[in-house]
Amino acid sequence: MDTEMTYSQALSELEGILKSFDSGEADIDTLSAQVARATELITFCRERLLKVEEELKTSN
Repeated sequence: MDTEMTYSQALSELEGILKSFDSGEADIDTLSAQVARATELITFCRERLLKVEEELKTSN
């Protein structure tokens, strides 16, 4: 995962993957790779949210 990626970029890429799934445009040959990438993006977003949550807790 690109450590320079922002939360917004990751979310945008994830939304694109989901849109591809929902529209039926997902190519069966790349489906596994797209699912793996979506999993990475979800993990990245979750970690970013948890980090911000911890920062907010410690700043109060």
